[in-house]
Amino acid sequence: MIVKTFCARMDHGGCGLLVHVEDGQIVRVEGDPESPLNQGTICAKGIAQVERLNHPDRLRRPMKRAGSKGEGKWERISWEEALATIAEKIKEKIQQGEERCIAFAQGTPKGLELYMMIRLANILRIPNMVTPGSICHMPRETAAMITCGFFPVPDYAYPPALVLVWGSNLFQTNEEGIIWSQLRQALERGAKLITIDPRKTQLAARAHLWLQPKPGTDLALALGMLKVIVEEELYDKEFVQKWTVGFEELKRHLREYPWKRVSEITWIPEEKIAGAARLYARTRPACIQWGNALEHNINSVQSARALMILKAVTGDLDSPGGNVNRSGPPIMRPGDFVLSKNFADKREKLLSPEFRLAALLGFTPSQAIVKAILSGKPYPIQVMYIQGGNPLLSYANAQETFQALKKLEFLVVADIFLTPTAQLADVVLPAATNFEFDDVGHYGLPHGFILARSKVVDPPEECWPDSLILNELGKKLGQEKFFWPNLRACLDELLKPAGMTYEDFQKAGILKGNWRYRSYEGWGFNTASRKVEIYSSRLEEWGYDPLPVYRELAQFLESDSGRTPRFPLIFTSAKDPNYFHSAYRNIPSLRKLSPDPVVLLHPDTAEKLNLQEGNWASIETPRGVIRQKVALSADLDPRVVVAAYGWWFPERRDLELLGWKESNINILTDNNPPYEPAIGSTNLRAVPCRVFKE
Repeated sequence: MIVKTFCARMDHGGCGLLVHVEDGQIVRVEGDPESPLNQGTICAKGIAQVERLNHPDRLRRPMKRAGSKGEGKWERISWEEALATIAEKIKEKIQQGEERCIAFAQGTPKGLELYMMIRLANILRIPNMVTPGSICHMPRETAAMITCGFFPVPDYAYPPALVLVWGSNLFQTNEEGIIWSQLRQALERGAKLITIDPRKTQLAARAHLWLQPKPGTDLALALGMLKVIVEEELYDKEFVQKWTVGFEELKRHLREYPWKRVSEITWIPEEKIAGAARLYARTRPACIQWGNALEHNINSVQSARALMILKAVTGDLDSPGGNVNRSGPPIMRPGDFVLSKNFADKREKLLSPEFRLAALLGFTPSQAIVKAILSGKPYPIQVMYIQGGNPLLSYANAQETFQALKKLEFLVVADIFLTPTAQLADVVLPAATNFEFDDVGHYGLPHGFILARSKVVDPPEECWPDSLILNELGKKLGQEKFFWPNLRACLDELLKPAGMTYEDFQKAGILKGNWRYRSYEGWGFNTASRKVEIYSSRLEEWGYDPLPVYRELAQFLESDSGRTPRFPLIFTSAKDPNYFHSAYRNIPSLRKLSPDPVVLLHPDTAEKLNLQEGNWASIETPRGVIRQKVALSADLDPRVVVAAYGWWFPERRDLELLGWKESNINILTDNNPPYEPAIGSTNLRAVPCRVFKE
């Protein structure tokens, strides 16, 4: 039997799949050639899902801690006891008037489980919902919303005549609703390519023009390109005059960024910056494919704002082949699903209401939670529920995160495997995977469509979907009227406004909204001025920079007696294409493809440090030291180090918490100010470091 569905959990999801089932077991996974998203292509992670389902280390029953935290001693319990224990602890805090002392935390969202968690938190009036939002997607989404009122996605279907890829590498990862095959098809049709990346990726190798900026200087580069386009009058005069506000202020602002200064900041020659700007502005239509790398520093929101302005002044906003507005299908709105009106005063109760964009979306930056646990200020966090996340590997300043998780009075972790974070829990819950329950893919994402992720096989033993766990926990907490008898009833209610059931949705596979170009021509943009706000009135009202202002990422500027830099190199990081963040180092086929954490060095840098390909090297910042295996890249800037993200060692039972700090780059990062002022992003890239042989 072959079942059609869509990928999830191994990645953000999106690829159409053909899942082969024999005797109730999945035996093979392949790409669906009829899927308009991936057109039959599939990555190594997608193929490896069979190994994940039947992995011997998979969590299969609820457990509670039997020894000290992290000792690895567990006692099997029933689901009834697990839910009762969690509910009792939450009720205890609520009865004491300490709802604020509870926090829910989500790793990378993969389906409906994030919204079910927010729903439960809002019903219980628990304000602090921790997500990766401040360093993942939300800087771009909020910057877009306050600039033009929608999140613009690349229109590969038209197709574009040029694609500017900025901080993204679709040939190895995807961007939520955008799959690499869509970009590949645009390039095969003849689209020109500009790539902006410190590494010479597969995309950069194919580019007509590759710009190699100093890590963390994307905003300065974007301002430099805008300066060329504005001063040489390469912008769309009609669109700018009719549909934007603040263009004159932008012109004056750009005088503060002379080309020489931009070149010195970014390490890119002036003529190359100008060449990229001219090629982008003169090639119509053009779109920008931006990526998560833009969001890993204190300029995250303003970097995204600068790229929004680039899209607008060239007339590529919501035009065919540009970056377009994709309205979603007529289903239950996320705000209604999470019952946001039940907690209208949530912002006043957040740990960090000063981050206005984060508060607007109702999430708390991770560093605020960690510091509140340790300091008790402005109030303590004592109880935490984490699903699908591994904060010991993903939060900045891993050592401080470790101390915080150990200090918690009560920690619950729901996951597929016993991760380093799960080993610090008081209760561990075994989660089902995407093939083992019905779900809605891309719900809440601004790409204009949702996917039917159909159940293929039953979950093993006592594994439950995250959404079901939260649904039943809500009932246990006395909130039956807000939850459903089963998940199918939930899905049917979500789809009801579209006039269909989940069974109808499964037959359709994909449900799109009413897509059209230049929708602003009817009623303007969804901003206060009804125009694209180059000069943001909302940011000005909140006390933030109304135009993008570049701030240096100054940190760890220590020296040895002022003579030679103690940390002469700059480290950035890259996600391994064979894994998803910190997940799946225990999948044999994937580990065979990427057996070790690899740090990239330029050959000249390695020679000076007496390092050769395959040596294990130490990477050090003032925060700590980790070890990774050396690989050489002649295309890398000699001043830059590219470390591997998300590494722990599931096979190393001899190491503390399976080697959570051996090669973990967040041992090297900091979670102290300065932060991005509106959303709370921390500096995860462009960190001064030194490298030496073990």
